[in-house]
Amino acid sequence: MRVYLVIMDETDEASLALRFAARRAHKTGGAVHLLALVPPQPFVAFGGIQATIEEEARARAETLVAGAAGSLMIEGAQPPVIAVLKGEGASVIREYLSDHPEVSALVLGAAANGNPGPLVSHFTTAAGHLPCPVYVIPGSLSEDDLERLS
Repeated sequence: MRVYLVIMDETDEASLALRFAARRAHKTGGAVHLLALVPPQPFVAFGGIQATIEEEARARAETLVAGAAGSLMIEGAQPPVIAVLKGEGASVIREYLSDHPEVSALVLGAAANGNPGPLVSHFTTAAGHLPCPVYVIPGSLSEDDLERLS
């Protein structure tokens, strides 16, 4: 079974990558893994404030992936595997890929204009050292193009 890993955040690019991965999974009998990243928070001198900031970031990430999972299931896809992990984006994703050899492709969305985004830049540069292909979905694709290409 093909497994497509999508990194979820609040960007249009992540939503586009999710729609592509969901369609590919549906057409190939595969599955989707959703990974939300909780970035490390800058150090705050008071521990209680630090814990509150970190908990709010985690809650936002969990809400985001829960909503994404719900939209997948509405489209008839099987329930995704969901993970919310704390840390620096690229290293957390590499660790996830290492821990989940069943992942067949990392699916990232590129911004429609300007810089494609930090994860796209990082993983396309490092693609030769990854355990799976990287799919970069252009942010300028229409829904019809997305359906045709997936």
